[in-house]
Amino acid sequence: MRAFSLKKAERLLRRADFERVSKCGKRMDSDYFVILYCRNRLGILRLGVTVSKRVGRAVIRNRIKRLVREHFRLHKALFCNGCDVNVIAKSGASRLSSQQIREALEGIVSHISKDCNHEAVFAGTH
Repeated sequence: MRAFSLKKAERLLRRADFERVSKCGKRMDSDYFVILYCRNRLGILRLGVTVSKRVGRAVIRNRIKRLVREHFRLHKALFCNGCDVNVIAKSGASRLSSQQIREALEGIVSHISKDCNHEAVFAGTH
């Protein structure tokens, strides 16, 4: 179980990290999420989740963050090390069930992992 945990070092916490990902990273849009991702020099996958008050009450926002973090914990082996990912929930995400959120993230995760792994091989860092 410990292998699937998301340690503090594996989370984006500082504002500067979020800003770097938004300025330098690639963007992928889906119906319910915007994903920003870029390489980092730390050699670990880091995740940030942003859910604004427009999405819903605190209970709904926390539920979405919890489900996104769980999905990335279970699929972090697909990513190459050294990638920062920020998941931004759109307002429609509040109406989704847990299964629908997982399905929405499935395609995004596979696309990002392919792109991130391709960049690592191309840059010679993988």
